[in-house]
Amino acid sequence: MTYTVHPSAIVDDGAIIGEGSRVWHFVHVCGGAKIGKGVSLGQNVFVGNKVVIGDKCKIQNNVSIYDNVTLEEGVFCGPSMVFTNVYNPRSLIERKNEYRDTLVKRGASLGANCTIVCGVTIGEYSFIGAGAVVNKDVKPYALMVGVPAKQIAWISEFGEQLDLPLTGNAETVCQHTGQKYVLSDGFCSLVKNN
Repeated sequence: MTYTVHPSAIVDDGAIIGEGSRVWHFVHVCGGAKIGKGVSLGQNVFVGNKVVIGDKCKIQNNVSIYDNVTLEEGVFCGPSMVFTNVYNPRSLIERKNEYRDTLVKRGASLGANCTIVCGVTIGEYSFIGAGAVVNKDVKPYALMVGVPAKQIAWISEFGEQLDLPLTGNAETVCQHTGQKYVLSDGFCSLVKNN
């Protein structure tokens, strides 16, 4: 075994877990889950059957990742944040055939106690503030807060707020990395050096 599993954890047969990953106390990983390399699953995490977790993700304590959720590489899930997979649940009506796909793209951070309503895409390197409720798609590099979540700024790959307006055309440099970001047509992007 090239990954670490605490004796109190349950990993069902068939689960795929990548090299160097760590499965901590009281975790349950279902048999259909696909977990990448270097992933950390904190205490009391649940990972469903139809879940894909990319390399180097960090899932903090008390997070349940339900079916039809995909996390790309480097996603951070803060303590007790919530995913859903049924949009309009009722106890008396079974809706397992109505699960909606949720995609969290590379490098995004989901703050403690936030809720991600199913069926949305969370853009690359976006940042969802603690306690926010996301019920629509999030742009790459967007900083989102509140209930329902609204964009208040742009954020760098380093995780610091960028000096950019929400709309218009502008550019700035991350004070920590020197990387250049450009705002154009309502989207922020990192200028890649060739």
